[in-house]
Amino acid sequence: MLSGIATWISDSQGRELANWLLTNVPGLPPILQTLHLLSIAAIMGSIVMVDLRVLGLAVPSQNLDEMVRRLRAWAWCGVAGVASSGIWFVLARPNRYFANPVFQIKFSLLIPALIVTALFYRQTLREPGYWYRSARRERVAKILALVSLLLWLGVVMAGRWIAYSEYLFWPE
Repeated sequence: MLSGIATWISDSQGRELANWLLTNVPGLPPILQTLHLLSIAAIMGSIVMVDLRVLGLAVPSQNLDEMVRRLRAWAWCGVAGVASSGIWFVLARPNRYFANPVFQIKFSLLIPALIVTALFYRQTLREPGYWYRSARRERVAKILALVSLLLWLGVVMAGRWIAYSEYLFWPE
């Protein structure tokens, strides 16, 4: 699937536009990188706090429903920021990213991370107190929080390793 997307991107005018912007707009690459990093911080700060709260490792005095309500905008704005800043680098050099096994790992972790987060937030906001109505639901919430935490950490680690994939996967 990624190779089909890569082919479409590399044949599109988006590639030409991205290359032109990144090359000709002074300071654009570091500005986009900064936006990307700040967006990652927003995602990790908000989602990790909720996960740690569910796991009983942080802010036990905070009401989970209220915490999700307050932090979800940070998480989803962070996702929008990461997508809108990262797409320019992918458009400019699609083969560099789509052929990179670490980029593929990142997205194979990102999709389930987004799904787990969205489902957990949706259920929490739909039915306040849902996760604490039974011991079974509380266990499920803790499992989801642990899975979410591991997925998001994996996404961030893979994202950081994209530039260093040759140290993990030696070219033949």
